[in-house]
Amino acid sequence: MNYNWDWGIFLAAEPGGTGTYLKYLVVGLGWTLATALAAWVIALLLGSVIGTLRTTPYKWVVRLGNGYVEIFRNVPLIVQMFLWFFVMPELLPAALGDRIKQMPPPWGSYIPAVLCLGLFTSIRVAEQVKAGIQALSRGQGMAGTALGLTLAQTYRFVLLPMAFRIILPPLTSEFMNVIKNSSIALTIGLLELTGRARAMQEFSFKVFEAFAAATVIYLLTNLLVVYGMRALEKKVRVPGLISASPTAGGH
Repeated sequence: MNYNWDWGIFLAAEPGGTGTYLKYLVVGLGWTLATALAAWVIALLLGSVIGTLRTTPYKWVVRLGNGYVEIFRNVPLIVQMFLWFFVMPELLPAALGDRIKQMPPPWGSYIPAVLCLGLFTSIRVAEQVKAGIQALSRGQGMAGTALGLTLAQTYRFVLLPMAFRIILPPLTSEFMNVIKNSSIALTIGLLELTGRARAMQEFSFKVFEAFAAATVIYLLTNLLVVYGMRALEKKVRVPGLISASPTAGGH
């Protein structure tokens, strides 16, 4: 089968009247990044807290953290997306649930997508933080105690700064996963990059051009994330703790 490629389609006007198809995809990229960044803030903050709590000497706190991780880890992301969008408003008080369901697009889809991605990714961040803390020698925690620091101060000033340096490479992968996983939000009506590429191919029947463009945009975006995080790794590296090898990033 011969396919007639038409790269000029990106300069054609899209039916919605917002401009060209190229602008249409760029706006979709903006929603992808807005969703991913907001979800990443939630994931990093919540995941850091949960991961830290799972390394404390308090068994009941550890059990609560483990329970949180198991709940979100064992349910597929797309199912969680549907739960946040369709089920959660029904479980809230009627007035609040109706207000959420009546939110204008795209906010009615954006907020559930951010919450879903943020909580789902937080369990992965929690695992990384836990592993980073446990990778440190016991002597560092003992040194904090010897200096008269409380447990909270030992985590804040001794353990967590070193642990985050260790786990920067896997955190980079998790941030890239948030960007890619945001494409699932199209299932609840958020027209991010993948959703707009899909709409473009439906309007123009240029499926290969639409998804080729989306692929290139995702690739370039994640490459920028990789190089940015590698620069951060070099800036915060502690000599002797993290290998200085160019291949040590593990991306």
